[in-house]
Amino acid sequence: MALRPEQMSKVSVTGSKRVIDDVIEAAYDHHSLHVSDYDDRYEGFEPGTSLEGAEDVNERLVTVRSLESILDVTAEDADGPGKLDDDALTAELEEIRERVNELNDQRDDLRAEIRDRQEEIDRMEPFAELGIELDLLGGYDSLEVVVGEAKPGAVEEALGAADGVDAFEVFSGGNVVAAFAAPADGAEEGVLQDALVGVDIAFLEVPDASASPAEYVAELEGEKADLEEELEAVDAELEDVKTDAAGFLLRAEEQLTIEAQKKQAPLSFATTENAFIAEGWIPTATVADFEAVIADAVGDHAEVEELERASFTPDGDHHTEAVADGGAVGGVSAVSGADSAASAGDDGSAADRTDEDADREAVADGGHAAHGSDDPPVVQDNGDAAGPFELLVQGFGRPKYSEFDPTLLVFLTFPLMFGFMIGDVGYGVLYAAIGYFLYSNYEGTFRELGAVAIWAGLFTILFGIYFGIDVFGYHAYQLLGVHWPVAGKGLSPADLNWALSFLVVSVLFGLVHLNVGYVLSFVSNYQQHDLKHALYEGGSWLLLLNGAWVWIFSQHLPGPKPDFLFESVSILTLGAVSFAGFPVVVGYAGLLAAALGAVLLAIGEPAELAEVLSPIVNVISYARIMAVLLAKGGMALAVNLLAFGAYIGDGGDGSFHFIFTPEYLAYIQEHSVANGGEYELVFAGLTTAFEPSAVGILALVGGVVVAVIGHVVVLLLGVTSAGIQAVRLEYVEFFGKFYEGGGDAYSPFGYDRQYTEE
Repeated sequence: MALRPEQMSKVSVTGSKRVIDDVIEAAYDHHSLHVSDYDDRYEGFEPGTSLEGAEDVNERLVTVRSLESILDVTAEDADGPGKLDDDALTAELEEIRERVNELNDQRDDLRAEIRDRQEEIDRMEPFAELGIELDLLGGYDSLEVVVGEAKPGAVEEALGAADGVDAFEVFSGGNVVAAFAAPADGAEEGVLQDALVGVDIAFLEVPDASASPAEYVAELEGEKADLEEELEAVDAELEDVKTDAAGFLLRAEEQLTIEAQKKQAPLSFATTENAFIAEGWIPTATVADFEAVIADAVGDHAEVEELERASFTPDGDHHTEAVADGGAVGGVSAVSGADSAASAGDDGSAADRTDEDADREAVADGGHAAHGSDDPPVVQDNGDAAGPFELLVQGFGRPKYSEFDPTLLVFLTFPLMFGFMIGDVGYGVLYAAIGYFLYSNYEGTFRELGAVAIWAGLFTILFGIYFGIDVFGYHAYQLLGVHWPVAGKGLSPADLNWALSFLVVSVLFGLVHLNVGYVLSFVSNYQQHDLKHALYEGGSWLLLLNGAWVWIFSQHLPGPKPDFLFESVSILTLGAVSFAGFPVVVGYAGLLAAALGAVLLAIGEPAELAEVLSPIVNVISYARIMAVLLAKGGMALAVNLLAFGAYIGDGGDGSFHFIFTPEYLAYIQEHSVANGGEYELVFAGLTTAFEPSAVGILALVGGVVVAVIGHVVVLLLGVTSAGIQAVRLEYVEFFGKFYEGGGDAYSPFGYDRQYTEE
């Protein structure tokens, strides 16, 4: 685990174009070079072109992916890795293509015919519902007829009020109406439709068919059923083809993808007629091994040079360190060595060697032919435990190479905050179980989420034990008959002081958390610039933060400061440590430190003086940890109270206890405060109404249902409240002090095979 990504080096691979294929093969198999695209900035060099055969490979790859889409082939259909030579790939792919295309065409035709039949059925069904023969709905000289979907009463009312209609008749079936109207003398054609302008009616065109509507619909439905049977047969045949061909298609896609990547690799290179230069980033620890691999592949016909070794300082005057080699850096010696090696090892003519000399002159402009000042990609190195928390960091933004990687710190703080806010053994077990399910059954993002959930669940269990072995809101220590020092979360009258103490804990955690962020900011600014900038941009906030809070926890001006700020230490340590506040002189020192911080801020970043109180506000923002703790604990308590009933001991000044049974409820009522006892009944509960009757059984079932559903809701809200609040504190309060994100992912040239073998 580290706060820095893996160190990267920029390397140049230069050589004769005669060996470009072998270099690509070797680099691809090594799977370590993050290739930088050539940006066409150097005279005499041009971006390379794809290798011969690239177009054919891409066409076949498109064919394979099209077949996979038609057959709905997924990774679950793989039948294990295997070898696949080019001849077998070509022959089998063509055979599968012809068969699948034939079946797919049949399927498309059948689907089109089924759609046509369904459209005709939809068009005819209203007339079947109307129940009037089609030939009776038109062809009249003295009558106008319209058919549509409307309310019969509205149509009749409109026709009755129409001046141009002499007589009319309306027939209906369902929501379909047929209106027959005799126009009045002198009325213009279309008087029937004009009369219905104000009516909510959807006109229907009368189909041209000789059969009755009902018979025609039945005939169409029969044809549709036959077509659907044919479609099912074609689908079954396609499923058989999928079963036989899925493994081959996955292997073919992977092999063609690999081949396409290799053949398109020169598009990122700088090339001339005789030479090429490929540049990219590689983990510094693997540079020597990469050089050896290229040398084994092509001997001295190509050469690898480490051009730059990226430092971890942010962007500034010295972003990278040049790696010197006998006074030349990178490209000059590399290209010269490669071309001279090519000239000596190949039967090139004098003219060819003259061209290569010109290539070398083009490269030797400024010392080397680097493609540009692209930033190094980021390889986050956080180990198995903290690694899944990279998902949370990348939700904000992948760290830049020059930044600290906060994943380790998120790993140390996110589960801690989450577990403290929920603090329940029962919920923690469920969170961990859900996380284990995701971790065991999925890959990628869901697997990482599962690991995060496991850690969050474990810390939830840990704090649940601390809060009195809290199990779904019930303090299980009561069953053990033992004294538990922390008997609750501050929800009962007897333990209200614990709630205030947890508020102080939340604030102190925020103080530590923000100190870490400002320290990282100080170090980052020191590395980027100098001590002066670090003091202005990081040290000023450290002084403001700690000076202000030292004063708050001091005895200087104690009047406005609540007593629980100091009493909480004794409560949290069970009386082992007492704290009355820092001495007054320490308070003065805190004020002096805060004032010095404000002065440094005014000198270095005067615009930020408006935020001079933000260190106090930011720390107070962590009080949300205590708020969520009480909210989630209160929700669990409310669920149990409704389901099982509850009372408070010590005359209403004690702790909450659940009742569960009718017998115990009767005992509590008998010894309640109202009857001179020591118990105050809060709510009787549903399950306590159980008796051997229908009402009693219903109450018992209702209580159990309330308990189950209620705790499921609390479980889900725990993710959206505790999880979101913890992430917010990481992103807004913590990351905002030192972290921007926006780095590039490390994407090495190569492929991790799943379905094929070398």
